[in-house]
Amino acid sequence: MRPSSDAELPGTFGGSGHEHTVHLLERATGRLATAAIARMEETLSWYRAMPAEQRSWVGLVIQAGIAAFVDWYRNADESRPTPTADVFGTAPRDLIRAISLQQTVEVVRVAIEVVEDSVEEVVGPEDARDVTEGVLRYSREVAFSAAHVYARYAEARGSWDARLEATVVDSLLRGEIDEDVRSRASALGWTAASGVAVIIGRPRTDDGASADEIRRSARHAGYDVLTGGQGDRLVAVLGRVEDPLQAATAIVTHFGPGPVVVGPLVPDLVSAAASARPAVSGLLAAAGWPDSPRPVAAGSLLPERALSGDQEALHDLVAELYVPIAEAGPVVLETLAAYLETGASVEAAARLLFVHPNTVRYRLRRVTDVVGLTPTDPRDSYTLRLALSLGRMNPPVIE
Repeated sequence: MRPSSDAELPGTFGGSGHEHTVHLLERATGRLATAAIARMEETLSWYRAMPAEQRSWVGLVIQAGIAAFVDWYRNADESRPTPTADVFGTAPRDLIRAISLQQTVEVVRVAIEVVEDSVEEVVGPEDARDVTEGVLRYSREVAFSAAHVYARYAEARGSWDARLEATVVDSLLRGEIDEDVRSRASALGWTAASGVAVIIGRPRTDDGASADEIRRSARHAGYDVLTGGQGDRLVAVLGRVEDPLQAATAIVTHFGPGPVVVGPLVPDLVSAAASARPAVSGLLAAAGWPDSPRPVAAGSLLPERALSGDQEALHDLVAELYVPIAEAGPVVLETLAAYLETGASVEAAARLLFVHPNTVRYRLRRVTDVVGLTPTDPRDSYTLRLALSLGRMNPPVIE
């Protein structure tokens, strides 16, 4: 309780009694902060679980908040705004990462409870009500200030993460991957150890929103994701992938109009460039197949990629199609060539080869068994014709 000799001092703003009340609050600042910290130890389990350094940061905020209240209360009136900017400026920015906005509000609540419980003992019963009203006004503004600080941090963090993510994606596409790139990807939430695919399309006009939607949809589907814009391209790198086309369907609606091309599955993030190259090439060449599905695998665009000058596609057409068919036997290769050159007619090919049509059909099924393409399908027929032409132009060594 306040000494009786001070009882005659009124608790009004600006008077000597008010100055005395402020003086009593100043003397009690350390004791109130200590009591608030002790109360948090008792009631807030998350606070008890924090490392000692982070608990000390919270203590700094409590002390700064009580000291700032006393300073505000010294000159408080209805027209003066509540100065709360310095309350959170005393702690490192890492504190915002350590505790949530909800936890910050809990800290404010505990501090208010401690001050309310102690105010009569600190300033006496005559001024207790006036100080309590001031605490309530001030704590409300501190809570609003906390929300503002967290909102600004989230906005700044979001902008920084977007720039960092764009840098990581650019490095992945160029194949320039080192420990820095890996650590940056990890900081952005990348945890996948295997199963990576790159998906590329055109962005919508609101490409920032497209990237945000890709992140949400990919993570909801259980994939790790890195995404960013590259000029007129929108790139998504997905991790934890087993089926690249299936993974792409989870995010395809967030791309703009036009083709969305899916690179092949690669084992890890280090190999992402091997998935990105075919995807980029496929996006550039996709205009040659206007009826392609969406999304479309880069491997399905081998003919268009080869015609656009993609050396990797030229090699794959020969290595993945011409060579296996040739190794299946000369009669299989000869039958496929005859079938394609006679306008995809089984009967015409049979007459040209002097065999029964069923023999032609059997040999064409062998083609399907070997390379997975069906000569009677128009699209597959086109791909096989181009592979045969390239194989004849640059005959590989067939063992």
